[in-house]
Amino acid sequence: MNDLLVEFKVNTRIRPCSAHAFELNAGDELVVVDPQGQQVSDLVAFAKSDVREYLSSGRTLDYASKLWLSTGDLLYSNRSAPMFTILEDTCGRHDFTLAPCSREMFETIYGEKEERPGCEGNLEKVLEKYGIDRDCIPTAFNVFMNVGIDPSTGAIAVLPPLSKPGDFIRFKAEMDLVVGLTACSAGQSNNFSYKPIDFRIESPA
Repeated sequence: MNDLLVEFKVNTRIRPCSAHAFELNAGDELVVVDPQGQQVSDLVAFAKSDVREYLSSGRTLDYASKLWLSTGDLLYSNRSAPMFTILEDTCGRHDFTLAPCSREMFETIYGEKEERPGCEGNLEKVLEKYGIDRDCIPTAFNVFMNVGIDPSTGAIAVLPPLSKPGDFIRFKAEMDLVVGLTACSAGQSNNFSYKPIDFRIESPA
């Protein structure tokens, strides 16, 4: 790790099926940790100067020319500006294709009739203070999510995450950001066990 960074080793814990929002300054490092294993975290981000600029799956995958992003890869905004660099990744499998889970998704995929907000609703709640509503929430970078793709048919399958207890991914913020982060609420994404997600911010000295 960069010796010029001040480390805050005490993590913030996101309770199962909930979310947290916070700000990052350019140069800050965000470490997202799976403390118990096999738990997905939805990450969305917006430019602090203009929240209409957001973390973009389409731009990022276009420039990376691959679906699975890991150490050394850049994550871009809808305006083609770098938002994050992935500095370190002990898991190596994440998803940037599927939208945050929602109450409508739970009914469509799982047949659930009771209303749960899902990651979309949880993100909407914590990002409201930044003027970001439901319609502004983009496809998330789904940390630790394992999506399999059949090469012959293109069919996709949400598989149990490959993350083990203590696995983490480290991002460097390339601009001042507003970030939303969840402990995902979708059973299939988390091998049908809802667990917490930890994170910490390490800032330049």
